[in-house]
Amino acid sequence: MKKKKSLLLPERHPTRDFFTCDILDPSFKDDLASMEHPIFSLATKPDVSVRLYKHNGNELEVIPSILGVATIWDKDILIYCISQIVEGHNRGRTDISKTVRMTVYDYLRTTNKSTAGSIYERLPASLDRLAGTRVKTNIKTNGERIKEGFGLIDKWKVVEKSSSDEKMTAIEITLSDWLYNAAKGNDVLTLDRDYFRLRKGLERRIYELARKHCGNQKKWKIRLKLLHKKSGSKSTIKEFRRNIKEIISCNHLPGYRVYFINDRDLVVFYSRNGNDELIKDVIQGALF
Repeated sequence: MKKKKSLLLPERHPTRDFFTCDILDPSFKDDLASMEHPIFSLATKPDVSVRLYKHNGNELEVIPSILGVATIWDKDILIYCISQIVEGHNRGRTDISKTVRMTVYDYLRTTNKSTAGSIYERLPASLDRLAGTRVKTNIKTNGERIKEGFGLIDKWKVVEKSSSDEKMTAIEITLSDWLYNAAKGNDVLTLDRDYFRLRKGLERRIYELARKHCGNQKKWKIRLKLLHKKSGSKSTIKEFRRNIKEIISCNHLPGYRVYFINDRDLVVFYSRNGNDELIKDVIQGALF
């Protein structure tokens, strides 16, 4: 009998050795602004189109480099850096800056990535996309609006290489002021570690939106058309509806269940910690 493929990626490093920089067991943090607004590409192929987004007075323009806009998988690097900065501030450290030193091996292990040599080789492309993606927005982080266009990271550099094969083993990444302000001001939410086990870009993006909006609420409901807009998906609304129904049927988003009300084109998210009566009410439509 053929073994059924897991809906989540395997947990590649069940025995973890965590961040170096004095952080023993951090929780992963994602900034609220990029959780709410569609900055990153959900595709595996380069996306060189300009992204324009307006909603409730918030405006966002994302301009890619010739390498394409930064992807939802490239964002793992930012999550890692933001997590270090937040944890450092929480521990009362006074030497925190927007430049983070990353040990590549630690980054790969803690974000559930393979540590094969090819993964090291692909990392510079991710960093170049993050640096090359330019953002113009009126969205504030930590109460401050950055008025000029900026890259998601200002710069990066290799600070250490392997003596045996010249493979980069440590790098320094300087975040944009916009992202650093978010980390410094604690404009962040904690992510479930299984986020890094989600296989598809849309799954990651839908989880982000559920985490941002559901939070401590019992539920969050949104029209499919608006969810499509907020996700940043380039698919048609028909294809997006099919993809959402597939996510619902798989029922594997960390922390949240999803329900679709067909006759209203309405998507409902609710916490897996909710009681059975709440779930029953959602399914029966009693909460609407």
